[in-house]
Amino acid sequence: MIAVYGAGGIGCYVGGRLAATGTPVTFVGRPRMAAALAEHGLHLTDYLGADLRVADVPFETTPAGAADADLVLVTVKSAATEGAAAELAGVLKPGAVVVSFQNGVRNGEMLRSRLTEQAVVTGMVPFNVLNRGAGVFHQGTEGALDVQRDAALTPYLEAFERAGLPLAQHDDILPVQWAKLLLNLNNPINALSNLPLRDELSQRAYRRCLAAAQAETLALLDAAGIRPAQLLAVPMHRFPAVLRLPDFLFRRLASKVLAVDPLARTSMWEDLEAGRTTEIDYLNGEVVRLAESLGRTAPVNARLVELIRAAETDRRSWSGPDLLRELS
Repeated sequence: MIAVYGAGGIGCYVGGRLAATGTPVTFVGRPRMAAALAEHGLHLTDYLGADLRVADVPFETTPAGAADADLVLVTVKSAATEGAAAELAGVLKPGAVVVSFQNGVRNGEMLRSRLTEQAVVTGMVPFNVLNRGAGVFHQGTEGALDVQRDAALTPYLEAFERAGLPLAQHDDILPVQWAKLLLNLNNPINALSNLPLRDELSQRAYRRCLAAAQAETLALLDAAGIRPAQLLAVPMHRFPAVLRLPDFLFRRLASKVLAVDPLARTSMWEDLEAGRTTEIDYLNGEVVRLAESLGRTAPVNARLVELIRAAETDRRSWSGPDLLRELS
């Protein structure tokens, strides 16, 4: 049995795809989500036209719901990782496989430090999932699930393949995590813009904000000896230059970046809309921590952290030019 621990947008989507294609899955999460899925079931769609439903959703609201799981997919927000690790340590059976499908770069290590009798695997979800309410979850961008290569995952590969979410295994997951984090530096920009991803990325001023955050991060990664993996057709070190191109050239040369579902938004936008604390400390805040470890600063990313923290209590929409001036 597979358990999804922290069944929010990502957890409901990934677990739902597995359940819809015949894999036994139990979801563990908040009573609010339990009530919504009890009423509506799960309805899963994606940008390619997939349309899947799960009528009867096994959902538990306490950690004991994961006690019998052979595989646990941890999808809680990064700030909740330490708490989730403590909860799981009290209920999981020895030998269970635990996969961190979370943003940031340190969640696998945090889980591993507490779950010493389980096999902990670091993973990453590269695509966006929009919670449309009433049990509807929509994948708006492409990507396979990325995981650290581990033989413990072998029994589950076929189930993920059947679900349309194949596991892409990597000998070293850290460069992949940093590459995803470089892309996720757009999350606060998108959230502050209050626009769908495609509309935001169509505007050069917003792209220049992202380019500044990425260029600052890439310089720090170079200093730390970390080379991010190539997730796009363009190498990550060249991507800031592409983002700065005028709109007509960007549309021509980077059309795939704009070929995202019109519904696609970032999870940070969802968090601000719902009045929840965001994961900013585990995205742009991770860049600030890296800079501090090197005796440097990261003013662009630090300012984005400040703006999102302010938006958590006082929501406003930023135009591209206004945000660019704020970061310059």
